[in-house]
Amino acid sequence: MSYRDHPSVFSPFHSTETSKARELRPGTWAAFLCAGMLAVTTLSGCHKEESGHSAKSSHKEESGHHAEGAHKEEGGHHAEGGHKEEGAHHAEGGEEEESQLVLTKPIVRDTVISRDYVCQISSCRNIEIRALERGYLEKVKVNEGQLVNEGDVMFTILPRVYSAVVKSAEAEAQVARVEFENTKRLLESNVVSDKELTMAKAKLDQKMAEVNLSQTHLGFTTIKAPFSGLMDRLRLRNGSLVEVGDLLTTLSDNSEMWIYFNVPEADYLEYASHVQSEESKQVSLVMANGKLFDQKGRVNVIEGEFNNKTGTIPFRADFPNPKRLLRHGETGNIRMERTLKKALLLPQKSTFEIGEERFIFVVGKDDVIKQSKIEVAEELEDLYVVTSGVTAEDRIIFEGQRQAHDGDKAHDYKFEETKDAYANLKLHAQ
Repeated sequence: MSYRDHPSVFSPFHSTETSKARELRPGTWAAFLCAGMLAVTTLSGCHKEESGHSAKSSHKEESGHHAEGAHKEEGGHHAEGGHKEEGAHHAEGGEEEESQLVLTKPIVRDTVISRDYVCQISSCRNIEIRALERGYLEKVKVNEGQLVNEGDVMFTILPRVYSAVVKSAEAEAQVARVEFENTKRLLESNVVSDKELTMAKAKLDQKMAEVNLSQTHLGFTTIKAPFSGLMDRLRLRNGSLVEVGDLLTTLSDNSEMWIYFNVPEADYLEYASHVQSEESKQVSLVMANGKLFDQKGRVNVIEGEFNNKTGTIPFRADFPNPKRLLRHGETGNIRMERTLKKALLLPQKSTFEIGEERFIFVVGKDDVIKQSKIEVAEELEDLYVVTSGVTAEDRIIFEGQRQAHDGDKAHDYKFEETKDAYANLKLHAQ
């Protein structure tokens, strides 16, 4: 606000007097001007003082707010940190209480070791039925998937041509027989020599052979089952023109199944280096659905050569198949089992690995924990068969390995008997 507009100053510019009156009173005009200048100066000082007070007040208030916020935030951090630390201590304490050391001992017992090998299931006899003569397929007397008996007629190829050939051969053979009989009577009368009789006999034999050959060709037009078995699908239908060697179907004898499987060289040596009892030759078949076949098989054949590319050798096990459940071409797994006498067993969960080696914690009589390296001979579902590193009398840490360290002393531990510690583990015992 200008001093000219301030209401507390009497300005000569707001006066209603005329210029004439100002001219008559020059002293009054000078006094008014001095008073106005003084009032403006006073008002300017008041305004600056008021602005200074406002600025100082705002600064103090803002500083107060900042200080208060900082104290509150710091207090919150301290409080939060205290709670978290306290909670962590409680959690850690609870975990330590739960992970108490549990000790037990290894167990010794006879154990069954099993090996599974992928196998191919074959019928003991599986053959192709093919045409032996050329002609039209006149009759098909079997159905796909049918069980046929030995000697049953399966196919008939149009036999008329071959029947005619047989009749012609038989007629020629009859002529040759008559000639032979006449020559024989003439020889008895000394009309002909022995040589002519021999030639007549040879001609007769030739014609009889032709009869037999034609009858054989005729017989090939009727195809019979060579053994009892199961039919596969039909490859040709009625009326088809059949050439010699054309495939008509296949026939499988499923009364006994031959099952082939490849055994690695190391397993073969383990198997062959021991005297094979009848029990050791018994094998089981795990079918494609994961179930065991209800018949036991026997290893009857080990082939003569290894496959250098795979390092395996083929075995053959024979299985009875009374219900005809198994069929040619199926797959599965052969399971071979052997018994380890007095095997030393450890729980897998009690061991740990360092690099490629496996260890277990053993607690001595003085309760000092020792890290012991073990040699695993066989791996079962929940257990290891070990050959060194522990004995049957050693105490091992069954649970709580994380808080155990080599050389420490075990405190506040619990010992479980083997029957309780191993109760929930799968034991492959004989």
